[in-house]
Amino acid sequence: MKIKTNDIKFLSFAIAMIFILASCSTTRRLGEDEILYTGVKKIDIITYDHQKEAPGLHEEVKNAVNVAPNNSLISPYLRYPFPIGLWVYNNWNDPGKGFKHWLYEKLVAQPVLISDVRPEVRTEMINEILDNNGYFSGRATYELIQGKNKKKASILYKVNTGPYYPIDSIQLLPDTCRLNHLIDSIAGKLSYLQPGSRYCTDSLSAARIDIANVLRDKGYYFFQPDYIEYLADSLINPGSIALRMVIGSNVPQMLLQPYKTGKITTIVSRNRGGGTPDTIETKRGMLIQMKPSKLREGLVPSCIAFRQGRTFTVRDMNRTQTNLSRLGIFSGIEINVFPDTTSHERLLDVQIDCTFDSPLEASLEVNATSKSNSYLGPGLSFGVTNRNLFGGGEQLNFNLTASYEWQTGRDRGKSVFNSYEFGFTTSLSFPRLLAPRFIPRSRRELNWTRISFNADLLNRPHYFKMAQFNASFNYDWRLNRHATNTLTLFKLTYTNLMHTTLEFDSIMEKNPAIAESFKSQFIPQIAYSYTYDRSFDNIQSVNWQFTVQEAGGLFDLVYKAAGAKGEKKLFGTPFSQFIKGWTQLVYGHRVLGNHWLVSRVGVGAAHAYGNSSTVPYSEQFYIGGANSIRAYTVRSIGPGSYKVPAETVNGYFDQTGTFKFEFNVEYRFPIYGPLNGAVFFDSGNVWLLKKDPKRPGGLLQGRTFFRDLATGTGAGLRFDIGMLVVRGDLGIGIHLPYDTGKRGYYNMTSFGKSLAFHLAIGYPF
Repeated sequence: MKIKTNDIKFLSFAIAMIFILASCSTTRRLGEDEILYTGVKKIDIITYDHQKEAPGLHEEVKNAVNVAPNNSLISPYLRYPFPIGLWVYNNWNDPGKGFKHWLYEKLVAQPVLISDVRPEVRTEMINEILDNNGYFSGRATYELIQGKNKKKASILYKVNTGPYYPIDSIQLLPDTCRLNHLIDSIAGKLSYLQPGSRYCTDSLSAARIDIANVLRDKGYYFFQPDYIEYLADSLINPGSIALRMVIGSNVPQMLLQPYKTGKITTIVSRNRGGGTPDTIETKRGMLIQMKPSKLREGLVPSCIAFRQGRTFTVRDMNRTQTNLSRLGIFSGIEINVFPDTTSHERLLDVQIDCTFDSPLEASLEVNATSKSNSYLGPGLSFGVTNRNLFGGGEQLNFNLTASYEWQTGRDRGKSVFNSYEFGFTTSLSFPRLLAPRFIPRSRRELNWTRISFNADLLNRPHYFKMAQFNASFNYDWRLNRHATNTLTLFKLTYTNLMHTTLEFDSIMEKNPAIAESFKSQFIPQIAYSYTYDRSFDNIQSVNWQFTVQEAGGLFDLVYKAAGAKGEKKLFGTPFSQFIKGWTQLVYGHRVLGNHWLVSRVGVGAAHAYGNSSTVPYSEQFYIGGANSIRAYTVRSIGPGSYKVPAETVNGYFDQTGTFKFEFNVEYRFPIYGPLNGAVFFDSGNVWLLKKDPKRPGGLLQGRTFFRDLATGTGAGLRFDIGMLVVRGDLGIGIHLPYDTGKRGYYNMTSFGKSLAFHLAIGYPF
C-alpha cells in the first residue's frame, strides 16, 4: 500500500486525536434501547447451608457467561482504560477508501451490547449446569449494574445452588455373564459410584470412560463408554437419586465380546514410496519391508507389544505406537485392527504401517543477547542427524556451535568482550543398552547407548585461548514413563590453556586460586543423572532433575595401589579430582485457561580434593543470561558480594563459584494466537565453599546469604508454534549483591543500565 504525504499528516493527526478522544463519549451512536456491555461485575455463588461448592462449578459458570466486553484485558472482568475502538466508532466517520479507510478499519470496534450478551440465555445455561452437578432446586438470576451513564451496564450474576442431591442407592448389572461381572467389579471401586456422593453427570460420564478403558484392556476392544446407560429416579427417596446401571439394548452382541490377537503384519514403506516387498516371518508376526531400504531384521519386532493368541489390549497398541515413534526413523505410524472372519475364535488381526522418514535432518538455531551497556553477542548452532545409520535406528549427530561477543559504542576499542567460541560435537546413539543385564531397565521403554566426542575452542583475545576435548560413553534408560536415568560410565576431558597474555598472567599471579582452575589438566569422570517429568491432568506439571558427578577417584585409587605419591599425572598432565552435584525442581500450575504460573529452584555444589586444590574452571558454576537471571549477562555477578576491581575491567572470567542457588518464577499468558507473554522474577548467585582472600565477599555464609542474592524482574514475548518457540525477554535489574554506591535494596546505578535484552529459542525452564 502506497502512503502519501497527506496520509502521513493524517496519521499524525489521528494519533493526536486518540488522546483527545479519551474525553469523548463511547455511547453517542447507540440506539435508544441499546446498552453498552462493560463486562461481568461479579459471579456470586451461594451454596445451601454452608455446603461445599461442587469442584469446578465456578469455572463452568464463568465459561457460560464469559463474553468479552470491548477492550477486554481479563475477560470478562477487566478492561483496558483506553477504548480506542469505541472512540473511533462513535466519533469518526468511515472515509470509505484509501489509507484513511484502512486506518479506520484497523482501529474501529463495533460496540458489544447487553442484547448481544443475552444474559437471560446465560442464566438458563447456568441452570443446566446446576442440574448436571446435582443442584436440581438451584436457580440463577442476573442484574444490570448501571452507573451515572445509563447507556452502560455490567452484569451481576447470582447463583443460588440449593441443596445438592446425593446418590441414595446404586443398582449395578445382574451378574449373569463375564462382562457384567467385570463391569460391576470395576464400578464398585470407583469413588464416583458410591452411595452418598453428589449426583453429577460429569462424574457419571467419567465413570463410564474408566469402565470402558479397563474393559478395552481386557479384550473388549469395541466397547464404548456410551454402551453404559444410567436410569435415575428422584421420587423413590425425595431429595436424593436412586441410580441403576444398564447396558444399552441396541448394542450389537458382537461388540460386547472379548477378542484375542490374531495375525500380526507389519509393513515398512520407503519414504519416497515404491520398492520391492521382502517378506520375513518373525516372532512378532510377518514383516514386509519395501526394498531397497536399510533395516535390521529384529528392530521393528522388538518394538511390537502384541503377542499372537494373547488377549488383545489397547495398552499393547499404545506401547507399540510409542516404541516405534521413539526410534525416530518413521514419519508415519498407523495401527489398524480387523476381525478375523475366517476363524471360529474371536480374533483381531493387526496391521502396522510404518513409513520411513528422510534419513537426514538439519537444524539451525540462532540467538542473541543485547545489554544496555552496549555489549552485543550472537550465537549460532547448526546440527545434522542421520536417523538410521546402520539400519538399527542408530542416530549419528553432528553439531556445530559458534558465538561471538563484542562491545559497540564509543568504548568498543577498549573491550575485552571481542571474543569468540567454537564447538563441535558428534555422537552415535544406539536404541538399546549395550550393557550387562544387571542394570535395571524397563522392557516397555526404549533405552539408549550413546558415544560422543566434543571439541571446544574459547578465545578471549586480551587474555587467553583455551581448548577443551572430551569423549564419553553413556547409558539412557527408563524405569517407567515418567523417570529417566543417564549413567555416564566414563567421560574423559582434556583442557589445554593454549595461549595467555602478559595481562592475564599478571592477574593470575595475584589470584592463585583462579590460576589453578585454569591450568591444563585431564578430567576423568563418572556421572549419574535422574529426571522425573510428569503432568497431572493438564493442571500441574513437575520436573525434577538430579545430577552427581565424580572426577579422578578411580584413577587415584589405581595410582595409590601402585604406590604413587604426590601429584599424579596422566600422560604427563595432572588429572583433576572433585565431586559435584546439582538438582533443580520446576513446578507449573495452570491458574486459569492457558495462564500458567511456573517456578524453578535449583542448588548445586562442587568440591575439589586429593589431586586438586580447586575445581576446574569449566566445571564451576556461573549465573546470568537468557535462561538464568535475565537482568544480567552470563558470568557478570558473583561469587557472593565480590566485585571485580575497577582496574580489572570486564574481568568476568573469575565470576564463577563452587556453590550455586537460583530461584525463578514466571507467569505465562496468551495474547493472540501463537503470541504469548510473560512476566518474571529471577534471583540467585554463586559463592565459594573455600575462602579466597583475592575475592573478598565470595565465601558462602548464612548471615549474608539473602543479601548476596542478585535479583531482577522483567517481561517477555514468546512466539510459540508448537515445534518452535522464539523468545524475547527484557530483564530489569533490582538488586546487585555488592556495593554500588546506592543505598537501599534497589541499588542499580541507573534504570537504563539495569536493562538487558535476550533473544533465544525455547522456554527458559
